[in-house]
Amino acid sequence: MAVAECLGCDLLSGRRPVPGGIVYQSPWWVVNHVVGPLNVGTLVVVPREHVTAVSDLAEEAAVELGPLLRRTTQVIEALTAPEQTYVCMWSHGKAQRKHLHFVVQPVTTTLMDRHGGLRSEQLQAAMFNSGEHPDPVKVEEFCRQARDLFTG
Repeated sequence: MAVAECLGCDLLSGRRPVPGGIVYQSPWWVVNHVVGPLNVGTLVVVPREHVTAVSDLAEEAAVELGPLLRRTTQVIEALTAPEQTYVCMWSHGKAQRKHLHFVVQPVTTTLMDRHGGLRSEQLQAAMFNSGEHPDPVKVEEFCRQARDLFTG
């Protein structure tokens, strides 16, 4: 069920464009490039249903989650060769939980250096505060390559 004013639901329903398009989908999950000021190659793994907590996932979705996160990191690492790949669960809102999503982000020394050597959540916060969105052409190309790896 789509929820009004939910970014995850808006992207899944087509009410908002998905940068680079859908990279991979299954009966329970969708993988696409992140919306917002994180680096090229950052994918999100999102449940098709409006779920706000891991504890609320359907059993089938929960069973699929681990292997899908693993496969998503494999695709990202094959395309970006990062020193680290962050896997973070987000479902934050101002006063309540929002659409659950897992952010899978390639992190390189160059990226950390560009943000004063910050790491982990401090790096992500600095990236959001910078407001620098990735180049849409590079996002499109990354997503094309990622689709090929997911289906190949």
